[in-house]
Amino acid sequence: MTAPQELRRAPVAVPAPDDDERARLLAEAARTIDAPGLVIALSHRGRRTFRAGGDALSGDGLRYELGSASKPFTGLLLAALVADGRLRYEDSAAALLAPDHPVHPAVRAITLRHLITHTSGLPSLPADFYPQALPRWSTAPYSHYPADRVVRAFLRARPRHRPGTRWHYSNFAVSVLGHTLAAATGTPWEVLLQQEVLDPLGLDGTRLRPGPPPGDAVGHRRDGRPLPALDTGGFTAAGAVRSTPPDLLTFLEAHLPSATAPTHPLDTAFTDVRRPLLRRGLRHAHTHTLTWFRHPSPRGPVCFHAGATLGQQMFLGFRPDTGTALAAMCTRRVHRTDPFIATVHELLTEKL
Repeated sequence: MTAPQELRRAPVAVPAPDDDERARLLAEAARTIDAPGLVIALSHRGRRTFRAGGDALSGDGLRYELGSASKPFTGLLLAALVADGRLRYEDSAAALLAPDHPVHPAVRAITLRHLITHTSGLPSLPADFYPQALPRWSTAPYSHYPADRVVRAFLRARPRHRPGTRWHYSNFAVSVLGHTLAAATGTPWEVLLQQEVLDPLGLDGTRLRPGPPPGDAVGHRRDGRPLPALDTGGFTAAGAVRSTPPDLLTFLEAHLPSATAPTHPLDTAFTDVRRPLLRRGLRHAHTHTLTWFRHPSPRGPVCFHAGATLGQQMFLGFRPDTGTALAAMCTRRVHRTDPFIATVHELLTEKL
């Protein structure tokens, strides 16, 4: 569940491609990515195109591990609960998780908004995560760190910075958010996500745990050896979602303003997660919404999130101004010189 790579290029006006040109661009991108399995799924104003590579089938029904690209699902769940009046973004996470537990004042000040926007001051992972994970680093580093341990680590934390003052990408924070939403509603996170997000959107092919074969795509090491399905332990809200290419397009299409009817139960939540919320970096060049990275493009802003697990990679993105959405996934472990994220980000930002 690695942090998304951030890529930013200066906008240059270019004409929009037609359907044939979009299909050619997908095929060209697929040829540059070497992976045992690859799917690039495009939706443009409701018209879908799938391009497969390796042993993947075009538009296949296999479920792929989203890793950190699960976070937009958790963020949408939070937005839905806020829109329904059941929670507020300004609610204290510690007060909802353990109202009578003594915590550091900075922990008490961490809100639900801080957790989802990576401004809580919490580290990427708890300090005691690494010693227990090292023996299983290449196979199952999260599996022996359960939910109760994540919560305990949060309640005894000492944030590095005052909440709301700095941005630091944190799987720990989003995982705490998942447990907080469960505690506040009295409903397990998996059930809550199913009821509030997956069912309303009709995402029947999306799951939160591995299923029996052949339903889940198999990830691979860099040398091509297969890997077991990811076990996220207590970090489910940060990276446990697995989904099919058609479901992912449905999820992204629902974020496009024209795709959501005014009476859709998640309409207000979608408006919240699309809205620019904070800026950071040199000259505040990097923009974020509640759940998405947001970059400029020649045809309007692009919202996106990437993710990687031990043997799979994922990219989700959409461009509201043109009704364009892209989901890309491959079944090979990420490495430093890997072109996957750069290729599909450029595809959505500059070419499609």
